[in-house]
Amino acid sequence: MGGGNPYVPGTSLPKLAAGPVGQQIHSIYKGRLGQFTSHGEYSSHNLQAAMYEGRASGGHHVKLQVYSPRGQDRPTFEAATSHEFKDTHVGASFGPSWSTHWIKVVLVVSEELRKKAHLEFHWDADNEGLIWTDDGEPLQGLTGGGERVEWILPDSFRDGKSHTFYIEMACNGMFGNGMGDTIQPPDPNRYFQLRLADIVAVNLEARALYVDFWIIGDAAREFPENSWEEHQALQICNKIMDTFINNHGTQNSILQGREIAREYIGNVDSSKVYENEKEPHVYAIGHCHIDTCWLWPWAETKRKIARSWSNQCDLMDRYPEHRFTCSQAQQYKWLESLYPKLFDRVKSKVKEGRFQPVGGSWVEHDTNLPSGESLVRQFLYGQRYFESRFGERCRTFWLPDTFGYSSQLPQLCRLAGMGRFFTQKLSWNNINIFPHTTFNWVALDGSQVLCHMAPDNTYTAAAHFGDVKRTISQHKSMDQDNTGLLVFGYGDGGGGPTFEMLEKLRRCRGMSDKTGLLPRVKMGDSVDDYFARLEKKAEEGTDFVTWYGELYLELHRGTYTSQANNKWNNRQSEILLHDIEYLATMATIKDSSYKYPKRTIDDMWEDVLLCQFHDCLPGSSIEMCYRDSDQLYAHVFKRGRKLLKSALSTLQFGSNSTSQSPYTSINTLPWPRAEIKKIPDSENEYALVHGGPGVANVETLSRASKSTASIEEVKDGVFHMSNAHFKIQVENGAITSLLDQAEDRELIPSGRKGNQLVIFDDKPLYWQGWDTEVYHLRSREELAPSGKSQILEEGPHRVSLVTEHKISDKSWIKTVITLAASIEDQPSYIEMASEVEWQESMKFLKVEFPVDIMNTEASYETQYGIVRRNTHYNTSWDMAKFEVCCHKWADLSENGYGVSILNDSKYGFATAGNLMRLSLLRAPKAPDAHADMGTYSSPLYLTPLPSSSVAYADTSICAGRHHIRYAILPHSGPLDHRTVRAARNFNHPFRLIDSSKHLSSSSPLTAPASSPNTSKLLSSIRLTGSPALILDAIKRGEDDEDVSRGELPSRKGRSIIVRVYESLGGKARGVIEVDQDVLGIKKVDKCNLLEDEGEVVEGEKEGGSWKVELRAFEVATFRLQL
Repeated sequence: MGGGNPYVPGTSLPKLAAGPVGQQIHSIYKGRLGQFTSHGEYSSHNLQAAMYEGRASGGHHVKLQVYSPRGQDRPTFEAATSHEFKDTHVGASFGPSWSTHWIKVVLVVSEELRKKAHLEFHWDADNEGLIWTDDGEPLQGLTGGGERVEWILPDSFRDGKSHTFYIEMACNGMFGNGMGDTIQPPDPNRYFQLRLADIVAVNLEARALYVDFWIIGDAAREFPENSWEEHQALQICNKIMDTFINNHGTQNSILQGREIAREYIGNVDSSKVYENEKEPHVYAIGHCHIDTCWLWPWAETKRKIARSWSNQCDLMDRYPEHRFTCSQAQQYKWLESLYPKLFDRVKSKVKEGRFQPVGGSWVEHDTNLPSGESLVRQFLYGQRYFESRFGERCRTFWLPDTFGYSSQLPQLCRLAGMGRFFTQKLSWNNINIFPHTTFNWVALDGSQVLCHMAPDNTYTAAAHFGDVKRTISQHKSMDQDNTGLLVFGYGDGGGGPTFEMLEKLRRCRGMSDKTGLLPRVKMGDSVDDYFARLEKKAEEGTDFVTWYGELYLELHRGTYTSQANNKWNNRQSEILLHDIEYLATMATIKDSSYKYPKRTIDDMWEDVLLCQFHDCLPGSSIEMCYRDSDQLYAHVFKRGRKLLKSALSTLQFGSNSTSQSPYTSINTLPWPRAEIKKIPDSENEYALVHGGPGVANVETLSRASKSTASIEEVKDGVFHMSNAHFKIQVENGAITSLLDQAEDRELIPSGRKGNQLVIFDDKPLYWQGWDTEVYHLRSREELAPSGKSQILEEGPHRVSLVTEHKISDKSWIKTVITLAASIEDQPSYIEMASEVEWQESMKFLKVEFPVDIMNTEASYETQYGIVRRNTHYNTSWDMAKFEVCCHKWADLSENGYGVSILNDSKYGFATAGNLMRLSLLRAPKAPDAHADMGTYSSPLYLTPLPSSSVAYADTSICAGRHHIRYAILPHSGPLDHRTVRAARNFNHPFRLIDSSKHLSSSSPLTAPASSPNTSKLLSSIRLTGSPALILDAIKRGEDDEDVSRGELPSRKGRSIIVRVYESLGGKARGVIEVDQDVLGIKKVDKCNLLEDEGEVVEGEKEGGSWKVELRAFEVATFRLQL
């Protein structure tokens, strides 16, 4: 090792320190970032000062005139522009709430502004608006309040000449006109001041830097502080600010700032940012959820659709990657009808694959309250509309905002051609966190759909950095799949994505590719593309976790009860349509000249389905919405009565009755039944109505009947009521004893009271119309009678007792307990009918039935099945279900015996231990200040139609009164078909018709002499075998050549559609039997809900019988080809 000087490498580091350099105080430099883009005290010195290069307003450049229609009129473009316009100006106020004002805008672009690269018209009156061309084409919506206030001026406006367009101003904000808080009742006198109407030259580079800085700043704020990515983001942002300041905010400093930003996010100025093969984890889809009614009426929704969807068509022209999805066939139909030019524009985007219909249903409906057949029709009408207008059916059921999801939806989805389901609402649970993001949801019958819940826990994401990040960080199914769907765009009140959202997503993608750490987002795919990838993973062996049964929302439990009248209208409409379709179908067989009224039936169904929207039927909309729905239901009932009269006249109903009574009746249910009815206009005369399906016999009862009911007052205020089945003791209106005489079994526990009316204080944490919270149960108060009970009917065919209870100084309830004489082979029940004067505030009225039954599970009817829920509070999941939804009955049974509670339009229920509690009325004060107060149609004030068996919603009203029917049905043995049928019977009461007055042989609609006997015809389709099988609907085929409306290809011949389901939860066999001499059925096939060709059912054609077998809770549709 020799000597010499050792080699010392050179260094660029100066030998001497130039001076002290301190460590950045992280929090201070991060806090500084807000100064660069804020509108506050630094706005004249920061990037905001460079956003605009010129502005012109008023005078020669912006001339404004207005036409203000009267009241709440919403005239068409043609009607509005035919009127005289008067001068107006910035600073003018427009109102009141819900009024419309048409603004005529005449622009002249100055020579100075014509030289600028990008011109926009900025308009802000803090309310919604729609821009129209001067020849009547809707162009773009305006939101107001600083959001979506810009409209890009066409180049043709740069010629120095005047150019005219119109703004249709709506005097409501995006979320209506809530008084103070959004969900409070609307302020009827809200006015809106026009504060901006300018031609603006926009500095696009400054606007782009604003978004660059926004997203990089989010990285500095939201990335982990121990990550180099977070530190670098903070350095980039501060460097941009320093460059801007040091160069005095010049255009060159802005361009330099953008170059600095590219060090972190790359080049993000076009859709090419998405054009690489790097694997994405977040799939972003634009969306605009528009509540079909909520804090605004339907009339305003129709305009929201045009405003929102025109915006998206405009964005698609500017952003090639933009894909937009929207559901609700009703909204498309409104657009088609009211805005045909815009509908054509949407249709062209659908054809391009960029505007993507989704959902397959008529509206985004509630799923707790509609009947099974209503859920079927949501899909039938929705899918048929999408197929007829766009050539394709939807493959994904889309329901992000509904208040829980009933257990048979997966089966119905599959039967409607959809194997995929998207939602997110369970993220709103306020007790338990739902454990899955992507999973298979399994129905009662075992059918499944692949479900994805947006991990970002919203369907209205703003496309922020945090939304992209949370789509993965909050994903709960990463073991099976590491991708998530990001659904972005302003919603509920409409609007949809904005250009800023699309720009932000470009930068998020650029950041992922250039820097990393942020999950990689992709634009340009559809919702179906996303689910197709999930399905492919399942095909390749990924086992997604399963969730069986209902998706219960642990919130909004009050919606099972709010707006009672609306719920009663819904139930009656469903029954009415069931009967119309059955009778009209038979009328087409009776008389070939009778035309099945499909158009009217379709219109009625569409109206009912519209009212089942998830903020209408549940009771969470403003008062205006219920005025609208009341009118719509009244129209449904009016048309329905006409259809019934026509069908029954064609059927010559009652003309060939064999009854000795002048009265006749009809049984529209698929099994024989019997009921004791009081003869109209009589003092104390009764009839036994029995028979069916179809024509029922009416036998006048004598006082010497074998089966009787009795009542007596055994001591002051204590009454005994009895028939062959039960002996009841009633004290002060409550049932203190209920003895099943055949079983020698007492059902009311010692010291307890059945039919006990109770009231609760009902003040939820926030959502009044929606919520009732668990703590309301702590305020239970029993109602005491305000006077002595009185006997109304003394037997021997029916007895009844009435008791009045005082609720408050303003409210009372009068309840009649009725017991009819027992009828052989018919279950007997105790019926309660209440008249309620209800003028309460934030109270909850219920009725309780403690029963001597022990079971840790109770059963509740749901659509096409039964949901069993725990009666204990072992876990927080059990406790969360302190209020649940049921349909026509709830049941608590133990081995050998049980009790069912029936109702005619109540959906809220609870079973805690052995206490069964039916919810009757609520009194929330928001968003409808008069919810359940006021004027309501009343089932007890209805009169039967001249030729109808059911009094479907007459126009009689009773101010401020509710009428409620419910019953207690004890039964020996298990829960079985007896409860299912009794509940249906309870909801389809017989009506007596005096055929001598209302029907005659001289009816203008008479059938040919060779036509079948009415009685035989109405019972010509039967379902025999297992009593668990329910024949739920009979109708004509949608596309039969004599029925089709031409929207889809017709089918040759005529057919009858029958819907059957298994109701008790086990495999069941039955036989579809028909009278071949009446119907002449050629074949039977099992089809889906959309009535596509299905598999042929083997049977005996000559004998008219086809065997069917259904699995537990299966829903099956059969086509009987004539």
